[in-house]
Amino acid sequence: MFQLVWSDDDGVPAGDRGLAYGDGLFETLLVTGDRPYLLGYHLDRISRDAGRLAIPVARSELEQVCVQAVARYTGIYGSANWVLKLMLTRGSGGRGYRPDPVAQPNLIISHSAAPAMTDPGGVLVDFSRIPLTVNPLFAGIKSLNRLEQVMAARELRGEIFEVLMSNRDGHVLEGTRTNVFVRSGDAWITPPSSTLAVAGVMRRYVLDCLHSAGHQVREAALQLEDLVGDRCQGVWLTNSVLGVVPVRNLAGHDLPVDQRLATIVGSPAILD
Repeated sequence: MFQLVWSDDDGVPAGDRGLAYGDGLFETLLVTGDRPYLLGYHLDRISRDAGRLAIPVARSELEQVCVQAVARYTGIYGSANWVLKLMLTRGSGGRGYRPDPVAQPNLIISHSAAPAMTDPGGVLVDFSRIPLTVNPLFAGIKSLNRLEQVMAARELRGEIFEVLMSNRDGHVLEGTRTNVFVRSGDAWITPPSSTLAVAGVMRRYVLDCLHSAGHQVREAALQLEDLVGDRCQGVWLTNSVLGVVPVRNLAGHDLPVDQRLATIVGSPAILD
């Protein structure tokens, strides 16, 4: 069982390992009124990845807290969109990096208004100068250790909505807060989850929708020419709060924009 911390009531313990070392996970859920989107997907990921990090937590307990949180905060936002954030840490205790084997996890709950939706006509995106290093042991985990993304996000200026990050081999992996899909030829392409720092919930939902609709999907490394070459029929970014976002210009290259991926995906399922 975890210690529940409501961020608007309680302070995070000074010895919390999430604060000290990034030793934990987080999820951000889009909520409309009292309806959380893709709740089942979020619960699947955080409970699975907690297991990968050996943080003991039960999915059913996390679900109960989400129900409590929605009931607690929905009156603030009425029928508007808002964001529910869960931070699960290993808790406090342990000298230095070595954790206390009997530490009690902390679950920190916070909320905020949802950001404005993006222009359906597409956004401006650039490439980041910050390389993204993914340890295979932690691939895909939305951990609290996001310093590379923080530094890359400092490059967001003016109308630039996102920057795409690449590994040292030059393969484009993801944005600071988004995953990437490319339409090329008769297939959709997205980098394999084993190469990603964060395998997003919306990414998983989009993949499920594409497979269900019978589309050809390839999980493969993305080269620069895949995004700005002649075969590129469009680039889309995915994020569980912002949904599916088309890119109209990438590093000065105008790209075709349409709503085909948003049409295939539709409105994300509300999984209570």
